[in-house]
Amino acid sequence: MANKIIVLASGNPHKVKEINEIAKGTGIEFVLPTGEFNPIENGLTFEENSLIKAKEAARISGKISLADDSGLCVEALNGEPGIYSARYAQTPQERINKLLKNLAPFGNRKAKFVCAMTLVNEKGEILHQVLGECHGKITDKQSGTNGFGYDPVFMPEGYNITMADMPEEQKNKISHRSIALNRMLDFIQNSNI
Repeated sequence: MANKIIVLASGNPHKVKEINEIAKGTGIEFVLPTGEFNPIENGLTFEENSLIKAKEAARISGKISLADDSGLCVEALNGEPGIYSARYAQTPQERINKLLKNLAPFGNRKAKFVCAMTLVNEKGEILHQVLGECHGKITDKQSGTNGFGYDPVFMPEGYNITMADMPEEQKNKISHRSIALNRMLDFIQNSNI
């Protein structure tokens, strides 16, 4: 059976690799958009931003497109950094440092990674939207070198290691992106797109 090719609305080769790893064996393959992909993410929710990105990918590719928008929501910080997770500070290390500094006065370390995914048709119309969450807490100091973003300070519920301490295979079973993607893959496989 030929693979279904879906454009992944991202400029991040690491993300397309991770998503294709999770989708292995489904007959669905994700590719990065060609050309200038630079959507203006001005939505107020993860869902709105994923729709903005999906529509832009469909516009430039003329193909069915999937976008995700994800981030870290920390309970004691009223959900920060939330949709601004990637723009919380200049570099990944500065983002981690700012998070740990802002969280220092609080005993509550509860947090969750959230991933909203939107699938649109060639015209940019919504086919399906899903949400995936991975609950856990923020550690006092960073640990691990796998993963990216806030992985070195996020310890998922039921584990005593951070996401960055986990092998890719283990992370891909429990991550917010994996949960959302598996829901989306089920929809794609069971629909006529």
